[in-house]
Amino acid sequence: MDIKHSTVSANGIRMHVAEAGEGPPVLLCHGFPESWYSWRHQLRSLAAAGYRAVAPDMRGYGGTERPAAPGQYTLLHLVGDMVGLLDALGEQQAVIVGHDWGAPVAWHAALLRPDRFRAVAGLSVPFRPRGSGRPTAGMPQTGDEWFYQLYFQQSGAAEAELQRDVRATIRGVLYGASGDSAETGDITMVPRRGGFLDRLPDPGHPPSWLTEADVDFYVAEFERTGFTGGLNWYRNIDRSWELLGAFAGAQVTVPALYIVGDRDLVYTFKGMERLLANLPAFVPGLRDTVVLPGCGHWTQQERPDEVSARLIGFLRDLDRI
Repeated sequence: MDIKHSTVSANGIRMHVAEAGEGPPVLLCHGFPESWYSWRHQLRSLAAAGYRAVAPDMRGYGGTERPAAPGQYTLLHLVGDMVGLLDALGEQQAVIVGHDWGAPVAWHAALLRPDRFRAVAGLSVPFRPRGSGRPTAGMPQTGDEWFYQLYFQQSGAAEAELQRDVRATIRGVLYGASGDSAETGDITMVPRRGGFLDRLPDPGHPPSWLTEADVDFYVAEFERTGFTGGLNWYRNIDRSWELLGAFAGAQVTVPALYIVGDRDLVYTFKGMERLLANLPAFVPGLRDTVVLPGCGHWTQQERPDEVSARLIGFLRDLDRI
């Protein structure tokens, strides 16, 4: 099944889109530091199952525009991009799927526009209801180390580190947060006298689920674009919280699916066990929570066949309603 590429205008920016198949549309939103390519397996599987699978490079990534102003990367911008993409595709509704940072985009698209997004699946990151204070205020830090999302708030420092050796960055991040990694320390905390990559193991080769050609693709993309676009998503965490104040307490009411690996760093975040236990209260349409044994953070790449099968089963159940 061939993957087609095009450029469309959506929400005021040019967006690169990869798609395959015909049928009911399914939007696939990637995370950091990735691209449409992280959905390469699902594009073909969903197309073969009778769906129009669409994976854009998200705002700031790949062949999609990278607005210069950091404030143009809030969740409202990102959800607006997905609504604009639907319009550009000539589709009234779609199922939206997101992984990593793409998951909050998918969850909030379903929250804010259930008329356009008839169902949602989140991979790795569950829906998190709006808290009472700015998110960065509750992130862990000590005199010696701080949470990686706080480190990413600094303009310039993170870029310089990640761009110093893009191949080592891609290999280290994709291996270090995967289920293949033997790392037992907390890789989410960054030493104040060091950098984000210091605690990420680099075996000198890709993990088992990634080829050298896959690494080459990611390296070429980020050597061309840099990392600022993706980092700007982190720099709007508090701004997005402020802008979404009117939706405090709102529920995701459309049918939903959540998939996570039991070796995913997100799965071990403080408070995650309680959040997942109460997820149906915030997502009353939740059909299932799937925990994949031995799977790390890169869910749809580490377990492509299983994730595709779960997504197709979810979609088929929707079609029977």
